[in-house]
Amino acid sequence: MRRTCLWLAVAALLAQCIAAEPTRLNNDLDFDLAPLEPDSSGSEGRGDGLGDGHGHFSSQWAVHIEGGPEKAQDVADRHDFVNLGQIFPDVYHFEHKRVAKRSVDPSPHHDHRLLSEPTVKSARQQRIKRRVKRDFVEVRDRAGREERGARTGPRTSRSKTPVMFTDPRWQQMWYLNRGGGLDMNVQPAWDEGYTGRNVVVTILDDGLEKDHPDIFKNYDPQASYDVNSHDDDPMPRYDMLDSNRHGTRCAGEVAATANNSICAVGVAFGASVGGVRMLDGDVTDAVEARSLSLNPQHIDIYSASWGPDDDGKTVDGPGELATRAFLEGISRGRGGKGSIFVWASGNGGRDMDNCNCDGYTNSIWTLSISSATENGLVPWYSEACSSTLATTYSSGQTGEKQVVTIDLHHMCTSSHTGTSASAPLAAGICALALEANRDLTWRDMQHIVVRTARPANLQSSDWAVNGVGRNVSHSFGYGLMDAHAMVQLARTWKAVPEQRRCEVSAPHVDKLIPSKSQVVLQLHVKECAGVNFLEHVQAKISLASSRRGDLQIHLTSPNGTRSTLLARRPHDMSRAGFTAWPFMSVHTWGEQPFGVWQLEIHNEGRFLGTLTEWKLILYGTETEPGSDGNRKPPVNNGSPKYGINRPVNQSSPNQDENVVEPDIGRQWKEVGHARNEVQRTTTEDGTSSSGCVSQDSTHRYCLGLCLLSLLLLQLVTAPHMPGDKLHHMSKISKIEKHSTNISGPTKVTKHRRHKSLHGTRCVSCTENTIVIRKRHVLAAPGCTILNSNKSTEDTFVLANSKEICVETPCVRHRCVSSKVNNAKGRFSARNVLGSSQIECV
Repeated sequence: MRRTCLWLAVAALLAQCIAAEPTRLNNDLDFDLAPLEPDSSGSEGRGDGLGDGHGHFSSQWAVHIEGGPEKAQDVADRHDFVNLGQIFPDVYHFEHKRVAKRSVDPSPHHDHRLLSEPTVKSARQQRIKRRVKRDFVEVRDRAGREERGARTGPRTSRSKTPVMFTDPRWQQMWYLNRGGGLDMNVQPAWDEGYTGRNVVVTILDDGLEKDHPDIFKNYDPQASYDVNSHDDDPMPRYDMLDSNRHGTRCAGEVAATANNSICAVGVAFGASVGGVRMLDGDVTDAVEARSLSLNPQHIDIYSASWGPDDDGKTVDGPGELATRAFLEGISRGRGGKGSIFVWASGNGGRDMDNCNCDGYTNSIWTLSISSATENGLVPWYSEACSSTLATTYSSGQTGEKQVVTIDLHHMCTSSHTGTSASAPLAAGICALALEANRDLTWRDMQHIVVRTARPANLQSSDWAVNGVGRNVSHSFGYGLMDAHAMVQLARTWKAVPEQRRCEVSAPHVDKLIPSKSQVVLQLHVKECAGVNFLEHVQAKISLASSRRGDLQIHLTSPNGTRSTLLARRPHDMSRAGFTAWPFMSVHTWGEQPFGVWQLEIHNEGRFLGTLTEWKLILYGTETEPGSDGNRKPPVNNGSPKYGINRPVNQSSPNQDENVVEPDIGRQWKEVGHARNEVQRTTTEDGTSSSGCVSQDSTHRYCLGLCLLSLLLLQLVTAPHMPGDKLHHMSKISKIEKHSTNISGPTKVTKHRRHKSLHGTRCVSCTENTIVIRKRHVLAAPGCTILNSNKSTEDTFVLANSKEICVETPCVRHRCVSSKVNNAKGRFSARNVLGSSQIECV
């Protein structure tokens, strides 16, 4: 009776926890995104804190109002708000002058006042985000002066490069003029007359010195706005440190005027350029959305050289409004051809950051650009990740050349640095290609970059050849961008076929990832909603971890192309884990998706992790892009190979005949491996953990009560056994990969019953035993129990086995095998009562 009452109490408390979802009045905006497929987000998923100021509430709101601009203005006036303008046709940017610019506390009374209006569908107070520019402080010379260059005007250069322009710094622009395959091959494109004419590029940054003599002729006021001060003038705010020079420098790389005897030459010196001042103030979701959605029918290319902190511990990306801005841009921008977003991949190399944890560079909607030094090396600041598409040159170590561009106060610099300098060069090259073919879509541009980028002199140990014969690297993407090759291909390019999207979900997953171990899971794709030729691939993963930075994640395609989705990040000590984070790879571009996809998760730390959910989202086309439109893959005959260039490793020890095949037309199989280590379930502060990790900090208190109740229930109902027979920490027997026959007889004996709560701790495991418990199995990692519904516990004694006692959650599927092979290798055993089965692979 006492146990029943405790169970009822725990159930009631859990129900309250589940129902206690925070109010949505200031957390969610219910936008109508029906035609835009919001689930296709390249940056969807939960991030975490970003440091100073992040999470503080601002004095601004995003308000969804029906009835048009006049109704929105009326609502703002009645409730003492200032209407800063439209973010989208139905969403408005409000500010309240009597609310603090920054506050740790929200202002719910203003939410309630707005929501009292019948035309207001939702209101959300904006929270401040930390966003950093991706360049570095300039190196000073011996006299202590910044190497900023002379004021505008001719000067003598020692360079032996043949002079093509009158601009004084042209001869120092090594990344454009040194030839021999060691530059970005821009001059041949210029020789053919391509300068970016009639293409509009805007720089999303800290402002643009629009009256700079080397830029003002190409300045476009329709591509400019000051989101920080809410006016049409993007001029930067000047200070003693020139801290707002970043946007002006990036703009000069794109469109500095040629042959005017001033400073430098832009890659697309015939293009129009604008600037959006949005980083010189508190950055919110609304600020980002307004910047990304500025005049999308006029602006062709948006260049951004900023993002979340590159500190090696941040996981963050665009919010709900910025995500909608990306969706609106690629779906409706440029008359439906799609806005082109070029993004710097990040400068977190020194802190071992990974750009797949940046939701902007990790997005399928952005063209992510990395850097290479003048000697073709990986810069010290570079981040390696599978979402990087291509590379341009930039700065390197001390003594290596940097990037030449305009500077504040009508000056010039030879010291622009980091991936901040790489992204604008890529935007300028894209402008040349867009001039060659104005009908290119946002996906066409990515296809052209993939097909024309080349390894050049880029040196890295991670170069590989993917399944269609393309060189690809986590450090450099598909290689150095080639301007001439891009304009040549753009001239004759046929529009890419319609984008298809296929989602392949794994069945219920609650997979423990013990310390110093790895877990391998597989999905078998037979057909995929018309996706026959791949573009982007996302692995959307939810997992819990006591120390997120200890995890590494790899994805291998059926062609054998291995993408590192997440490398170890030593500075990331967060317990937040990942919630539906879409790790993205472009390394399988052009491959066919059919066959076995393999996900590997390595836990190199001391703490337990748990994979709760994962699925593949495959983007691509039905017919091969660039072909005559008639080429389709061979008929699917169930083989894991479909006309691919590189065979799958048929000798993989993870393949097995006993695979459960659901009706959805794909197979799923999980494989677990564990080393001979003690499984650790202690948290960082040394306290004991049950393996239940909260996914939302707002529920921590409630879930803590739940765990306390479960502990009390376990203590009350636990059997009275000697202490040495109850193991909280269990030894894990290493499972060998090769199978041999069992020597000696196999005995099946009845194990004593235990009334302790299943799923909370191991029972006594004697030598050479595997214990099956109701709905759970105590066995080596990788073992799963299928359709267990008996209250009894049965022990299988296998010859030559070692003590193994590890808990594994129940996976409900039909039994597929009943044979006993080997306790040292693969084995499976059937319950003597005929109703349960374990399977180890």
